[in-house]
Amino acid sequence: MDIHHAEAFLAVAKELHFGRAAANLRIAQPALSRLIKQLEHMVGAQLFERSTRHVSLTPAGQALLEPATEMVNISRRAQQVVRSAVTGETGEVRIGFAGASTNTTVGALARELRKVHPGLRQQFHSSQFSHVGLERILDKTLDLAIGRWDFIPPEVDSYVMAIERVIVALPVSHPLSGRSAVRMSDLAQEQWITLPGGFSAALQNRLNTLSMAAGFAPRVTQVAPDTLTQLVLVSTEMGCALTVDSVRANITIPGVVYVPLKDANVELEARLIWRRDDTNAALKNVIKLAKEVFPDPRSS
Repeated sequence: MDIHHAEAFLAVAKELHFGRAAANLRIAQPALSRLIKQLEHMVGAQLFERSTRHVSLTPAGQALLEPATEMVNISRRAQQVVRSAVTGETGEVRIGFAGASTNTTVGALARELRKVHPGLRQQFHSSQFSHVGLERILDKTLDLAIGRWDFIPPEVDSYVMAIERVIVALPVSHPLSGRSAVRMSDLAQEQWITLPGGFSAALQNRLNTLSMAAGFAPRVTQVAPDTLTQLVLVSTEMGCALTVDSVRANITIPGVVYVPLKDANVELEARLIWRRDDTNAALKNVIKLAKEVFPDPRSS
């Protein structure tokens, strides 16, 4: 018995009339009669008592109702699962993000995904600094990454989610901590605490470019494993750190003061990145929703 025989059998069993059943199935009545005869031959039993004025189920037909219904339901569920996978309503998307500086962004995206695409599975991976996130996009262990990059290879596409301002984190005891803003040249003699980074990591690169523009090379004395540790080290007066205003909005550390920079070139683009050749339909839905939740700030 295949799905066509099961649907034909159930249509006749419901209507107990071959003409009405054929109309419901949108096939000719002779074609429906052939399907029922084929099915009766397959199961080796008569399924309907037929007369010119009456159709009824035989005991064999009654016994076939439940398995035929189950078969049709399974087929319909299978079709729905496939349609959902093709349209991206189901599936899985793995998203990497750095941590504290993107917590609010990730939270907002996750909430909207649950509302708009409840059948889509989300995997979030934190502590994916920019260079690690890019590597994991390229090696296909992540589908999306949120971060800041000065260089993105041609096989990766991106979308600007926010424009952030570069600021400096200082110990509260620092002589410049009370200022409304400072210049990088004011920090030429400081020791710097940085985060791990590669050639594409925008924040670490910005420390170098801003320092060079101010006429000095930064003295990096500590590389912290994450932003929270970096700021704790600042609070212990081990140095200062370059960070972004989204960190200030998400992390409060006693003993740390955030001070804006007066210099030029102090804006960074927070981006969503993915592989151009990724055909995952669920990924396309996440990107589309991200663009709705976070309109490109450069277009406003």
